[in-house]
Amino acid sequence: MASHLETSLKRDLDLIRGKVLEMSARAEDALRDCLLALREHSLEKAYSVIIRDQNIDELETEIDRLCLEFLVRQQPVAQHLRFVYVTIKINLELERVGDYAESIARQILKIQSIARQPFFEKFVEIADLSTNMLRDAAHAYAEQNVQLAKNSIETEIKVDHLRNEIDAELLKAYQAGKILLEDLTPLMTISRRFERVADQARSICEEVIYICTGQNQKHQGAEVIRVVFVDEYNSCRSQMAEGVAQSLNDAHLRFSSAGINPKPIDARTVDFLKQRGIDISRHYSKSVEQIPNFDHYHVIVALAKEAQKVFPFPPTSAVCLDWNVRDPSTVQGSPQEIAAAYEATYKFICSHIQDLTKAILGSKDQEGKYHNGK
Repeated sequence: MASHLETSLKRDLDLIRGKVLEMSARAEDALRDCLLALREHSLEKAYSVIIRDQNIDELETEIDRLCLEFLVRQQPVAQHLRFVYVTIKINLELERVGDYAESIARQILKIQSIARQPFFEKFVEIADLSTNMLRDAAHAYAEQNVQLAKNSIETEIKVDHLRNEIDAELLKAYQAGKILLEDLTPLMTISRRFERVADQARSICEEVIYICTGQNQKHQGAEVIRVVFVDEYNSCRSQMAEGVAQSLNDAHLRFSSAGINPKPIDARTVDFLKQRGIDISRHYSKSVEQIPNFDHYHVIVALAKEAQKVFPFPPTSAVCLDWNVRDPSTVQGSPQEIAAAYEATYKFICSHIQDLTKAILGSKDQEGKYHNGK
């Protein structure tokens, strides 16, 4: 017969697992309701998701309390200690998923009027993939199923590709006059939020593997380093930096850009980069607030003095860099002087991006995470 200690231990573990599964189910329901709200343009559904987010927040608090009580009462070691340590982290991941669902619902409220478009089917696909990833991650945690966790992780790359396809189709629809500019940004934000749900699901799966094996999956070279370039308008310098950086096509690096007060992209910047084999014609200007999970970016580069205000206050894990470079789109003068200004800014940005990416990938290689020769 099981001892009193073993019975107490099992009861506490089962209670924690049950609460995590309940939280995951509520987050999954919220995501599926978001999809319904988008497909039916149901404001009622969207409001319901926003209101119910409070329930997920309350569960997060309860799970944290249960984990701390478990640590104090049971004094766990080995796998049980890993379990409760990881549960605290997974609890945070699920709370973020709830926040993403709420954010999607709020974006749906911003959509003014939109007829059903072919790209809606891709929204259904990305929502299903990411939501199913979350469900499988939660069950892998509850069952301590390493294979299910690994299978779920493999889905993330499909979600990433799908999000890129959605963004491309949205821009095409906007350029064809099929959707309004006011609807473009919310729709692109929604696709990014579903992508982030898949990212969180992957993190949960990695934690599950750690519980079961003791091997930390977050330090095996799969981590993507996120870099964001920020200037005043996101119309020239930061767009140029994003275009140059993306042309590197490195799977370990992900780049974005934003502005303090976004303005339409400078046409001369588009033409200048096109002559150098970099196409940013499908880019659009956006604010810092439109960058999903801005506070989770690893590197923040300010290309204008005004942009330094977005640097997070210390202590912070983000690396903040100041590349205060001239904005060539504001230069007045002869065509030759303007062309020279664009060329000087371009060379400055290329040089710094080359050195920055080498430093990032080089530091990873020294830690044994990347061995791709870069």
